[in-house]
Amino acid sequence: MAFELPQLPYAYNALEPHIDAQTMEIHHSKHHQAYVTNVNAAIAGSDTEKLSIEEICKNISNYPMAIRNNGGGHYNHSLFWSIMAPNAGGEPSGDLAAAINTAFGSFAEFKTLFAAAGTTRFGSGWAWLIVADGKLALCSTPNQDNPLMDIAEVKGTPILAMDVWEHAYYLKYQNKRPDYIAAFWSVVNWAEVSKRFNEAK
Repeated sequence: MAFELPQLPYAYNALEPHIDAQTMEIHHSKHHQAYVTNVNAAIAGSDTEKLSIEEICKNISNYPMAIRNNGGGHYNHSLFWSIMAPNAGGEPSGDLAAAINTAFGSFAEFKTLFAAAGTTRFGSGWAWLIVADGKLALCSTPNQDNPLMDIAEVKGTPILAMDVWEHAYYLKYQNKRPDYIAAFWSVVNWAEVSKRFNEAK
């Protein structure tokens, strides 16, 4: 089965004013679609077609760069869309909130450290909250790499992803990546992140 571009669970303008409709439409229908098209072309006719995107990522060192870049792009964006929502933001509750306090001291400190992971990623990449050995950790990756990949410096199961490629924010925020990161907190779907946390534990 070829991979498909997932439908967004909300309209392109649903994350306004934090993420603008034009950015969302281009990001989803053009950038993510290109990753899907290109990974499908890269795996066409091979046994890899039978694997999930997670299985491919976990053994990415076995595959050529076209699969690493485009397969990573498909996995990363599919997660990214799902952990955002309109009328979201605020703070997590329950087990996830307790785990964040244990790992980082407080939610405020977690936000500071996560923002730093995104701000200091040189060039294009991602910031991640992951579960590794049952505990939370923060990391960032270059390009379309992710912590599922066997080549990642920090490995784990991603539960929160923030895209810091310029195409994720440039139309609205230009070169002001920290402003985009600050706005990101207003669209985080903590219910989905909590669900992923409980599954990853």
